[in-house]
Amino acid sequence: MKITIIGGGPGGLYFSILTKKAMPNCQIDVYERNKADDSFGFGVVFSDETLGEFLSKDLKSYELIRSNFAYWDDIIIARDGQTVNIAGNGFCGCSRKTLLQLLQQRCTEEGVNLHFEHAVDDINQFKDSDIIVACDGIGSAIRTLYAKDFGTKISLKNNRFVWLGSTKPLDAFTYSFRNTAHGLIVAHTYQYEPGMSTWIFECTDETWQKLGFEITNETDTITKISEIFKEELDGHPLITNKSHWRQFPHVTNEKWYHNNIVLLGDAKATAHYSIGSGTKLAMDSAIGLSDAVIANPNNVQAAFEQYDKTRRNTVEMIQHAALVSLDWFENMDRNNQHPFYQFAFGCMTRSKKVTYENLRLRDQSFTDKVIEEFNSNSNCNDKNQWFTSSAVERPAAFSSFRLRDLELQNRIVMAPMGQYSATDGKVSDWHLVHYGSRATGGVGLILTEMTAVSKTGRITLGCAGIYTQEQVVNWKKIIDFIHKNSSTKIGIQLGHSGRKGGAKKPWEDTFSGNSWELLSASPIPFNEMSTVPKEMTLADIDLVTSQFVQAAKNADKAGFDMIELQAHHGFLLASFLSPLTNIRLDAFGGSIENRLKFPLQVFNEMRSAFPKEKPMSVRISASDWAENGISEEDVLAIATAFKNAGADIINISTGSTVVNQKPQTGRMWQTPFSDLVRNTVHIPTITAGYIQDIDQINTIILNGRADLVALGRPLLADANFVRTAQAYEQFETNDIPNQYKTGSSHLYPLKASERKQLEGMKKALKPKSNKL
Repeated sequence: MKITIIGGGPGGLYFSILTKKAMPNCQIDVYERNKADDSFGFGVVFSDETLGEFLSKDLKSYELIRSNFAYWDDIIIARDGQTVNIAGNGFCGCSRKTLLQLLQQRCTEEGVNLHFEHAVDDINQFKDSDIIVACDGIGSAIRTLYAKDFGTKISLKNNRFVWLGSTKPLDAFTYSFRNTAHGLIVAHTYQYEPGMSTWIFECTDETWQKLGFEITNETDTITKISEIFKEELDGHPLITNKSHWRQFPHVTNEKWYHNNIVLLGDAKATAHYSIGSGTKLAMDSAIGLSDAVIANPNNVQAAFEQYDKTRRNTVEMIQHAALVSLDWFENMDRNNQHPFYQFAFGCMTRSKKVTYENLRLRDQSFTDKVIEEFNSNSNCNDKNQWFTSSAVERPAAFSSFRLRDLELQNRIVMAPMGQYSATDGKVSDWHLVHYGSRATGGVGLILTEMTAVSKTGRITLGCAGIYTQEQVVNWKKIIDFIHKNSSTKIGIQLGHSGRKGGAKKPWEDTFSGNSWELLSASPIPFNEMSTVPKEMTLADIDLVTSQFVQAAKNADKAGFDMIELQAHHGFLLASFLSPLTNIRLDAFGGSIENRLKFPLQVFNEMRSAFPKEKPMSVRISASDWAENGISEEDVLAIATAFKNAGADIINISTGSTVVNQKPQTGRMWQTPFSDLVRNTVHIPTITAGYIQDIDQINTIILNGRADLVALGRPLLADANFVRTAQAYEQFETNDIPNQYKTGSSHLYPLKASERKQLEGMKKALKPKSNKL
């Protein structure tokens, strides 16, 4: 087999080493446009986990790398001179130039042919090659030639960054943040060899512009940066190496191979440096490609298919985590408003891969500082409530939270989940057990399923309503039970189905009742099977507004503690807010101010009719996940308008506006939208979306992304989710019903034992330190 490698970076070299070792008879030629000792940049970073994989693949490379790196266990986060050390993080830094020389040495030892100062822009000269590996960097000439075949997409991210070096010695990987008159600048810094360290400076484009930086003016960059970070540099100079300001290019390819050409390294996919070097991603993929070629020596296409199948999911997960991490840095000016330890905690947990428990296992002294600061800044009225009987700090999830005169015993909310089990809008014993069991199970707040304000406002024939006296009485029975037997509070989500009405129940094949006229902002059906809705007239708007007001009065009569207004997921009020569903030409369409008029009219009149001591929430969709949908500016305008109208908290959801949506789901996937609203508009928020355990809940609250966390499916599966979590945290609560208290003597020791075993496993599975 003849293999041609275009690009002599770490990925191509490492692939060559591994493949040549396993297939000594194959011919491998590496072509690099630069000299053997050229290197752009300064250092690269590897984790203990990555080094462990290198050890398993090529001992000689591993030993060469390990003997030439600077190792550290701590991460330091600093802001304007205030610092905190977080231990338990195993990383190493290595000179990029040294790494290339070591890998070149191993290639020579294995018999790989290296060709330097040999640029390749045309692959016709390699027609006799079985495999051509294009690893010629972000601007890959080979990939560009076949961009359509690969499905290449490149997007430039907003922040500006510049890569510099310094002689300043560093004992740990350090994030140094400095406030300037025009915004925050961060230095990502680490030592990679004695007397040399990498310094990557990053800021928003707005800050970069206002500080007057120039892309290629290295002298100006050095002068300004050295002054801003003079304390951190401590007299040491900054060093340039083609150090031009750039914007990070996010590279993806729908296909990783075309004919006999396969992509590797930055030519294939990039990952922002804030979660580790692109070198790691390139060398990881080199392992995957080599394994695939070795397994399929006589079938190149099968090898490429295996490479894609075994590595794509991992690469895309790393890229997603990198984008989430990058988002934190792109919004660091917003995050800067947080107290220092919360800011540092947010930095450490920014990619969602690291959580509160991860950090607690690594360095409890750090998480103790985070909890102490959170305690001092909490809106909990009784500071003594922060302590269990064993005098351990109360977990964030179990701190209380106040909205007007309503105090919640904890931050866990039962999300609105349709039961579709009402008869003529009347809730039944099913609902009594459904809501009652979650109340005795300890949730802080229950938000009911969407409850219709009129008969024609239902989604299905099984939806609950509160537009008749009999419905009010049935709701009151449930509320009285909850208030008598638990400390849980209960709010009702009031809404109107709009164009999504007249639907079948989820478990039915067809709609079996009499349909009704649907209403919406514009006559646009939800899907091809839906009825075209009527565009609401002024008379319709006034009628529906009065129905919402009467429902608010009925909710108070029934004894609800709060109201949530449904303005999300493409239902009636939401249909006015999204430009995808509102194409009106009158005063209720067009600008976001106009699109807000009807929802605000409803909210204002409900607020006037509902007791002032009781809070009101509004649930909105912060993204339509579709082209030309609701914008970030729209979302902030909507949240601000409801805040000014008297909303106490905004429940942030996304999507379900149109059927052609393309949501980007994953763990805690909607929290960035909650973060945006909470920390820009400065109003409490509720978040939801694939949040599954108490660790994630604690993490979200502690890093300031939301104030309350709503659970849907976890509470459907386990009515006692909160009780189990309290036992897991060994948090002794006083709201367990007397009938169930003896169960604690079994549950608490069981969960303590399970947690001890789990933490023991996590410690045992932690990658072995590679420090010499």
